[in-house]
Amino acid sequence: METHRVKTCFTITFTDEQYTRAKYYVEDMKRHPNRIFWKGKEGKTDDELIIEQIAHRILSGFYNDDPLTAGRHIMRMDSTATR
Repeated sequence: METHRVKTCFTITFTDEQYTRAKYYVEDMKRHPNRIFWKGKEGKTDDELIIEQIAHRILSGFYNDDPLTAGRHIMRMDSTATR
């Protein structure tokens, strides 16, 4: 099976409520240092972890309960592909 690699940069928007929810999530994860959440996140700041969590939820569809929702959060996407 042939695989491809795509590097994508998203420009997103988020609400204060989404930021607060992600902040609480990261704070909760700090109480559980052995969870899979931490894999690959060594050395990241709290703000980086919070923004990553927001982006993950937007891109995974957690906030997309109708077709137009993603369009309100994802403002731009730039991609490059390599083989």
